Amino acid sequence: MGNIKQDLSHDPPCHPRACAIQNCLTKNSFHEDKCQSQIDALYECCNAFYQERGDQASTVSCPKANLLRLKMRQRAQAAEQSH
Repeated sequence: MGNIKQDLSHDPPCHPRACAIQNCLTKNSFHEDKCQSQIDALYECCNAFYQERGDQASTVSCPKANLLRLKMRQRAQAAEQSH
């Protein structure tokens, strides 16, 4: 995974971060809880992608903008509850 500017300029945008999730899941027998940092990294990239290109933009590596924001809110709430 490169820095966010590199990953945004990749074709398709954020693809290296989506691949990192797949690699992590495969390596960890598909236990999503072991891949949280990779998921957060993808969401960070996707959020930057939509901020840069608008909510109507699309890339196969990212959920739609409204779903992304919902997922990010849910993850933030879960993190708050676990502290």
